[in-house]
Amino acid sequence: MKTINTCQWTVGTYLAQRLKDAGVQHYFTLPGDYNLVLLDQLLMHKDLKMISCCNELNAGYAADGYARATGGPSAAVVTFSVGGLSMINAVAGAYAEDLPLIAISGGPNTNSEAEWEYLHHTLGKVDYRYQREMYSRVTAETVIIHHPSLAPAAIDRAIDTAMLRRKPVYIEIAANVAGAHTSAPIPRGFARRVTSDPDSLAAAAEHVADFLNAAERPVLIAGSKIRAANARGALHELAQNCNYGLATMPDAKGMVSETHDNFMGIYWGPVSTPGCSEIVDTSDALLFAGPQFTDYTTTGHQLGYEKSRAIICHPASVQLGETCYSNVHMNDLLEALEGRLKANNAALKAYRRVSSPKHIPRAGKPATPLGIRQLFARIQKLLDRKSTLLVETGDSWFNGMELSLPEGAEFEIQMQYGSIGWSVGATLGYALGMSKGRLISCIGDGSFQLTAQEISTMIRYQVDPIIFLINNGGYTIEVEIHDGPYNKIKNWNYAQLVEVFSAGEGDAWGCKVSTEGELDKAIKEAKSRRGLCLIEVIIDRNDCNVNLLRWGNQVARNNSRENRSM
Repeated sequence: MKTINTCQWTVGTYLAQRLKDAGVQHYFTLPGDYNLVLLDQLLMHKDLKMISCCNELNAGYAADGYARATGGPSAAVVTFSVGGLSMINAVAGAYAEDLPLIAISGGPNTNSEAEWEYLHHTLGKVDYRYQREMYSRVTAETVIIHHPSLAPAAIDRAIDTAMLRRKPVYIEIAANVAGAHTSAPIPRGFARRVTSDPDSLAAAAEHVADFLNAAERPVLIAGSKIRAANARGALHELAQNCNYGLATMPDAKGMVSETHDNFMGIYWGPVSTPGCSEIVDTSDALLFAGPQFTDYTTTGHQLGYEKSRAIICHPASVQLGETCYSNVHMNDLLEALEGRLKANNAALKAYRRVSSPKHIPRAGKPATPLGIRQLFARIQKLLDRKSTLLVETGDSWFNGMELSLPEGAEFEIQMQYGSIGWSVGATLGYALGMSKGRLISCIGDGSFQLTAQEISTMIRYQVDPIIFLINNGGYTIEVEIHDGPYNKIKNWNYAQLVEVFSAGEGDAWGCKVSTEGELDKAIKEAKSRRGLCLIEVIIDRNDCNVNLLRWGNQVARNNSRENRSM
């Protein structure tokens, strides 16, 4: 493999160095004739590793998972149009979930449009800016590089935007420009921290502190935007100092420590942790840090708190009553509140009075048919301080929510975008990006069928997640929202796919279990192995978490409201 000649930097090698400067170590790719020269240039960088995926959508999902694991940017490189438009769904998900994914595409030769050339892989029109226009709706910055001298500034600006806004960006590099000479990359950093307006911050901190100090039972609630705001640590410290009851919205599970003395569980309307919603809804002062009030996170908009009692802290602004403080960043506000708030554990005391200990089902006899609760009771025992649990859209959401995360354990969910099939590619990317422990993924059979081939890539690059493939014969989450024959799928021999994808190579292992005894043996075997382990778990079609039934009913009601504009 050639290495970079630092006396002759090209657009492609400049991009490679900037990815490295931003913290990227792996990038996900599919080749195509518009990006082949670019891939050659990227391969010259000895500190970057190319991960060749099975399709562009999965490469995007893998980049999503990688950004979650590392906390920094990720990158996916595809060819023009047929590749870029295949990946756009994954990039949209990263946009919705506030992940700095750098979407990189090869592009047509710079002369093609001026010379009125019709090109393959396109829409059959001499207009080759449509991919940028489409990506502009799901990224924070889009650039097309047609001249090598302009490439450095454009690449730097795009990566800077991704880091600052925690959103995807799009970089398109023309096929005949990727190998062209350009400036050497001047040393610089990309991890700048945004700062608040000091006057607005001071006013907001005073107003919020006065409001909370006047309350009898104040509560803190974490939302998923605390990750994008880099405010997880500040929220933890604030909760520790003020002694308020602490809850999380479902899409923020794992973003605050569940071993925190003040933790009350998941605030999710009718499917909240028992006792949690009763305390939150009757509190006289709530500080929401980074909430996303969607139909999914609110169970069909069924939260019962009084809005006039809520402070809504967004990543860059704060709303208290009718007063909005702009250019106040969440991390700064939470830090400014430390020392200003009176200690008050009244809400926590009330929660402890009404809450009940979690019921862990007893293990049955080895021949007892598996139920979903027995499966997740064993997953609970698998978790330790180094674990990450990644759950796919569906029943796994609700079962995962009920698990208690040990100190240091992580939890990943794609609740805002909820793209079925996300978890397989995300498992690949997360496993490559994580710095500790082992990834445990819970994936339903319907979701798995959308993106199954990326198991092959996991085997190829020797990642070692434990995947519980829950085989219950269809799209369970859709069944509970609105059932029909379209929710049933063709069954596969999922465990045997490990042999198909391995083709005699690697250390991957798969098995099928249907009883408690078989599951216990499979888990013991998986823990002893170093490669990917796929455990296909046979579950009755009607066996699902009761909260999925409640949640699905409320979401269905919200979806089916009559058209009031008619």
